Amino acid sequence: MHLRVPRPRPRSLAGQLFAMQAVLIAVVVVGYALFTYLSDRGQAEEAAGRQARAVSLAIADSPSVAEAIRTPDPTDRLQPYAVRVMEDTDVDFVTIMDPEGIRWTHPDPKQIGHPFQGHIERAQRGQTFTETYTGTLGPSVRAVTPITDDGRIVGLVSAGIKVEEISKRAQEQLTALSGVAAGALLLGAVGTYVINARLRRHTHGMNADQLSRMHDYHQAALHAVREGLLMLDGQYRVALINDGGRELLGVHGDVVGASVADLGLPSQLTGALLASEQRVDEVHLAADRVLVVNTSPVSGGERRGTVVTLRDVTELQSLTGELDSERGFTQALRSQAHEAANRLHTVVSLIELGRAEEAVEFATAELELAQALTDQVVAAVSEPVLAALLLGKTAQANERGVELVVSQDSRLDDGLLPPSLPARDLVTILGNLVDNAVDAAQGAVPSRVTVAAYTEGAGAGGSELVLRVSDTGAGVDPAHADLVFERGFSTKPAGEGGRGLGLALVRQAVRRHDGTLTVTEAEGGGARFEARLPLGDAGDRGAAPATAAGRPGAGGAV
Repeated sequence: MHLRVPRPRPRSLAGQLFAMQAVLIAVVVVGYALFTYLSDRGQAEEAAGRQARAVSLAIADSPSVAEAIRTPDPTDRLQPYAVRVMEDTDVDFVTIMDPEGIRWTHPDPKQIGHPFQGHIERAQRGQTFTETYTGTLGPSVRAVTPITDDGRIVGLVSAGIKVEEISKRAQEQLTALSGVAAGALLLGAVGTYVINARLRRHTHGMNADQLSRMHDYHQAALHAVREGLLMLDGQYRVALINDGGRELLGVHGDVVGASVADLGLPSQLTGALLASEQRVDEVHLAADRVLVVNTSPVSGGERRGTVVTLRDVTELQSLTGELDSERGFTQALRSQAHEAANRLHTVVSLIELGRAEEAVEFATAELELAQALTDQVVAAVSEPVLAALLLGKTAQANERGVELVVSQDSRLDDGLLPPSLPARDLVTILGNLVDNAVDAAQGAVPSRVTVAAYTEGAGAGGSELVLRVSDTGAGVDPAHADLVFERGFSTKPAGEGGRGLGLALVRQAVRRHDGTLTVTEAEGGGARFEARLPLGDAGDRGAAPATAAGRPGAGGAV
């Protein structure tokens, strides 16, 4: 039977940091105490040397000392003087000697008359110096100074302090320092424990390996998610952004730490990101994408930041626009079917009344009118997608009491458009322009929308596709010429789902193909929107020659 010995649980990150910090504080405090002790000891030795030097210089300059040296027995007067100086100045010895170093004074009277133990050569040359030397009293820090009388060296004096006394002074300082160090170590340990207890709560007791794995999982999940994720701090600076967020917002480089206002995003989107309140499923335009934006403030007693999620619904929005066009076309066909049923009943009734010729004439006139409508649109715009779009929009406009006119100089042959200009973008551009014009012209007198589609400029610089839509509505205030293309701007009351997205989508699609979009006043009033999309070299696609710029916008009714 084998007993499994449980492996010890790894210490948490907070516990590891506490141990490291406690050891670090202990090393710092002990090192500082040792450094201070050595520094204080050195300073004590320097102070002792300065004290001994000052005492020896004072004795050498004393007139009574020079006078005592002139007497037959200098010791008789100098020995009591030296003892008083030692007591008054707190030095361990004062030795006065003749120029050859024979003592006249000494703390031990037995040493009087014996040679001085130490170096006196520099003093004999008239210099004062300090040294550490081991004499009859043990190691000491001493100063030796010459005594002069009328310029002659008549004696030498040495004052000193024993190293043992210096050590006692340093020991007293060390005791006080040890108490301070112990207090600092205890205070540091308590502070470290408090800090790490809080860190343990924030890290949920996890160790470094667990936090590292969690970080790796976090980074992998963050960059694997296709949706955009943006985190802002309390000052609306970018704290985190994943790869999806960079792609959807069209930002590049290191933007962490940058303010949202400095990212170069559209004003409407920037305003949504800077809002303090929550935003749910708001549609915004950024670069060449349609985004659904959700924002959620992060709060914990105070505002700490914002979490933003971004979803790309560009394709969905485009399909929704196409679906709206198809729905409108279907409704127009339903209405036309109802009208056709009424006309059929009229024909049947005429036949029943015996007026066959009139019935044939009535039915033929209706067929000729419908065929003329189709022939006129196809003759002007044989590009199948645009032709189908215009036929559908014509039926929708007719149902709303608006006459849709295709300009007589419109000319767009099938196969002229390059693959780089997809049909979906053409539907987005022309469909939204026509819808906007029909809305503006509805109720006006006359209620007319004029559409022109042609190519222009077949020279070396390449040709352009021109899509121009004019209406007889109230027109656009020149002050709003740029604002009409902003998402959310509309002069009409907001309906279900809001307004102001159609023209913004048009501008987005035009910019995606490096085109231009302008709005001016139409002839006779109303607004004229014109989109120009580069096609490259028209000659390579066999395009028909285009008419000159500035062609008229009027044409036949369809």
